[in-house]
Amino acid sequence: MPLEDDFCDILKKTRMGRGLSLNDVSRITGLSNVDLAAWERGEQVRGRAEVYALASALGLRAEPLAQIAIDRWEPLPQRLPAGVEAVRGSVGGYGVWGYVVFDDGEAVVIDTAYNAPAMIELLGGGGFRLVGICLTHGHADHAEGIDRLLAYQEAPVYLGREDHDLLGWRPRFDLLVAPADGQVIRVGRRTISCLLTPGHTPGGICYRLDDPDDPICFVGDTLFAGSIGRSNPTDLYPVHLESVRTRLLRLAPNCRLLPGHGPATTVAEERAHNPFATVE
Repeated sequence: MPLEDDFCDILKKTRMGRGLSLNDVSRITGLSNVDLAAWERGEQVRGRAEVYALASALGLRAEPLAQIAIDRWEPLPQRLPAGVEAVRGSVGGYGVWGYVVFDDGEAVVIDTAYNAPAMIELLGGGGFRLVGICLTHGHADHAEGIDRLLAYQEAPVYLGREDHDLLGWRPRFDLLVAPADGQVIRVGRRTISCLLTPGHTPGGICYRLDDPDDPICFVGDTLFAGSIGRSNPTDLYPVHLESVRTRLLRLAPNCRLLPGHGPATTVAEERAHNPFATVE
């Protein structure tokens, strides 16, 4: 599966997050505005020298950025463990992932994938009792359809308080839960821990499936393979980097990271290949 973000996406979201104009980047790097604009439109960069100059100006790791821009790096394919199913949805052709974690007759939905019917079909087909809907953030492609899920079966909806206003439809007060950092959600004999990771949105949360032998973290748009989501608003960019660097990438190296878009990856892969992975 190709990466969610191309080189051009990384350039644009990093430049905007740092509050730089094309003129600013041109002045810092000595590269022309014409070239910079072309690379942000998706044209191929010429070589590593230009990539390294851009990485230095934008506070990114140079060689991982070059691996994406020139070498076309992609993470190794990742399998899903027993008890986790992926559901794919589409918003105007733009793919989005949601997940269902189940055990001992119970299930938790992690993001809706903009595809509540498929979620309901999976829950009904497995005879699972819905015990929670965990939203990584409040954007529609991840949260749309919670009304249909709750009409199918009521359960708590977990979402960061700062993202409640992003919802197009809001559950009843008693069903909408803003979890504390480290709060544990039980599904059958398994536990899911809430990791507060603001940055992509103010109330972003990642959900770690606690299994010491086979750890998984559902990361929404906080992190993509080889990149991060866009910081909304852009002044959250430093907070976003902090969430990625000090929370997600300090998980166990073998922890699989399941994002809302693009391929799955691991902490080890991202430490080695993500341009955003280390502090400047």
